[in-house]
Amino acid sequence: MSDMHLADNIGAEDIKKESNRKGFGRGLLAAGQANESVVALCADLTESTQISVFANEFPERFIEIGVAEQNLVTVASGMAAVGKIPFTSSYAAFSPGRNWEQIRTTIALNDRPVKIVGSHAGVSVGPDGATHQMLEDIALMRVLPNMVVVAPGDSVEAEKATKLIAENGKPTYLRLGRADIPVFTTAETPFEIGRAYVLREGNDITLLGTGTMSYQCLVAAQILDKEGISAEVVHVPTIKPLDQGTILGSVHKTGRALTAEEAQMTGGFGGAIAELLSLELPTPLKRVGMPDRFGESGEPNELLHHFGFDGEGIANAAREFVRSTPQYHRM
Repeated sequence: MSDMHLADNIGAEDIKKESNRKGFGRGLLAAGQANESVVALCADLTESTQISVFANEFPERFIEIGVAEQNLVTVASGMAAVGKIPFTSSYAAFSPGRNWEQIRTTIALNDRPVKIVGSHAGVSVGPDGATHQMLEDIALMRVLPNMVVVAPGDSVEAEKATKLIAENGKPTYLRLGRADIPVFTTAETPFEIGRAYVLREGNDITLLGTGTMSYQCLVAAQILDKEGISAEVVHVPTIKPLDQGTILGSVHKTGRALTAEEAQMTGGFGGAIAELLSLELPTPLKRVGMPDRFGESGEPNELLHHFGFDGEGIANAAREFVRSTPQYHRM
């Protein structure tokens, strides 16, 4: 295990769990305290997205737009044009799901530093089902010029990410989930926008995770280790821009790669890694993610297991891949 100051009980039943929305709320409050130009806007989901933490402290810097997601981001772009640093929040199914064209035209095209916070992403939204389980947002947002795309791994990292994107001067998409998830990083764990991190060293395969799937990759690596398969785990919280050096360095070492995302594989994180490898280091790649279908209702952990997104599912995919695919090493 690399020295990343991670939680010491990864894979344990009693590991602390908290929604990364909570970290976002704390981070936005801190960003607002540090910079009076930070403002917040919401589309009638103030408590659910945890933007309420900021709204309660700074009511004069908060605007409730109502159920009008297209107006939400357009107003935010206008505020950014006059020097504000706007954070918008809604469910990811609605923003960017419903207002992508306004994000494209008023924010990305003009390079406005609006922070679009898409909450309740992935199948772990649970019983709300396919309509609210946003799986296409990574693909939608990473294709936009000027857009930074960040998917923090847990609530601690979400707090750090929120404070950093408040100061990055760029349009940014922050992807958050709904359910309580394991907190595997700590205050001492390094985090920067644009960086990927080797969380566990290995030699047989690189497991590349983003968002909550990085924890599941760590669990998968523990399972594989007991079977004699040495898996390196790389956490990629910034999907755009990618940390090419860290990713390519790991894949060059192991000769095989697997991506894991709680999102559509097509055009998503796995697609981004496939593009990178095809250009810079052609390497066997296995992608774990939603295979061109929608989600369904169920409890979060039940759905993660059903779709093969938990540690067991990732380990199964990696085991089969290692056994069937030789390592590739460029001379």
